Amino acid sequence: MEYNNRTKGTRYEDIAISYLVKKGHKILKRNYRNHYGEIDIISVADNTLVFTECKYRKSDRYGDPLEAVGPVKQLKISKTAAYYYAGHSFAREMTCRFDVIAIYGDGTIKHIEDAFEFRGNL
Repeated sequence: MEYNNRTKGTRYEDIAISYLVKKGHKILKRNYRNHYGEIDIISVADNTLVFTECKYRKSDRYGDPLEAVGPVKQLKISKTAAYYYAGHSFAREMTCRFDVIAIYGDGTIKHIEDAFEFRGNL
């Protein structure tokens, strides 16, 4: 069965969400979009607002999935997160962090907490 990219993305985001829930995260939103970009998963863990980018690679042919979250992607995620943060008063009471979850073709999951710092200005 062949999947299009959105279907594949949803499938691996579901895996990442299950993983995060098992780690104690409360999922607030998935595929949050605004005019700056998209954030795959927004959750709360230990009174921290967590913005998570999820990347999947079947093989290393196109590099490690963690490499796909470079400075340009980090800036887009930061701007998108700032917009979300500003629009939700409850979020102002929490610290926030940016995580990346990589899912590999063999089913391995690598979760990098605090993978990068906020880029840009509020």
